Amino acid sequence: MAAYGEFTDLKVSLENYVAVAEIQRPPNNFFDAVLINAIADAFEALDADTNCRAIVLAAAGKNFCAGADFSAPSRQGQSNTNAGDLYRQAVRLFRTRKPIVGAIQGAAVGGGLGLALVPDFRVACEEARFSANFSRLGFHPGFGLTVTLPELIGENAANLMFYTGRRVKGAEAFRMGLADLLVPLEQVRSAAIEMATEIATSAPLAVESVRATMRVGLADRIAIATDHELAEQTWLRGTEDFKEGIAAMAERRTPDFKGN
Repeated sequence: MAAYGEFTDLKVSLENYVAVAEIQRPPNNFFDAVLINAIADAFEALDADTNCRAIVLAAAGKNFCAGADFSAPSRQGQSNTNAGDLYRQAVRLFRTRKPIVGAIQGAAVGGGLGLALVPDFRVACEEARFSANFSRLGFHPGFGLTVTLPELIGENAANLMFYTGRRVKGAEAFRMGLADLLVPLEQVRSAAIEMATEIATSAPLAVESVRATMRVGLADRIAIATDHELAEQTWLRGTEDFKEGIAAMAERRTPDFKGN
């Protein structure tokens, strides 16, 4: 594959009409506004390139994206402005015109799950695990998940993931529609590229037209949702339960929430 542009912590290559955008923050690929901005910039550049007809979003290392690194002091005290910028960048991802296939290995947790739901389709493996673990941190879902997750798997299934923070492994994710294809770990990337290549053999203008019809208004709904999600996250960040959730995660123990 030929190299394509330069983006922070993101390697982009393009071959046979299929671009591969690989997140390069292994092993956990924690995200922040800088990374999401880089992905959005890459997607916009690929949208403008007629040699790109489909995109694979992948990640180097053990996990696809283990969410935000709440062990970092800067994340624990993240300002409303910083979080707002992150979500503005996230909304840009949903405005991408080209179809996207996600190659999901290991963890897609919290905001990492939100990122995994940007693609139209997901190729996963048994070792993959999906979790909307926000309530286990005393927090509110973000990254537009209150729109994308129920639309993908249904409201009840989404609520169960939101309320419990449970981990959904690859086979269960496939059964519930969270993953579209389940393959061995070592085949996740190649299978995602194969799916994207199949899409790329169709007429590109027609594919973009159909995709725009099927996703009409999605980015705008996510923009509204992230405003609400951010407001809920802001006040919850000041609670004792949030402090306990972060401490329990860092200490690898069960949190003892008090409801305050």
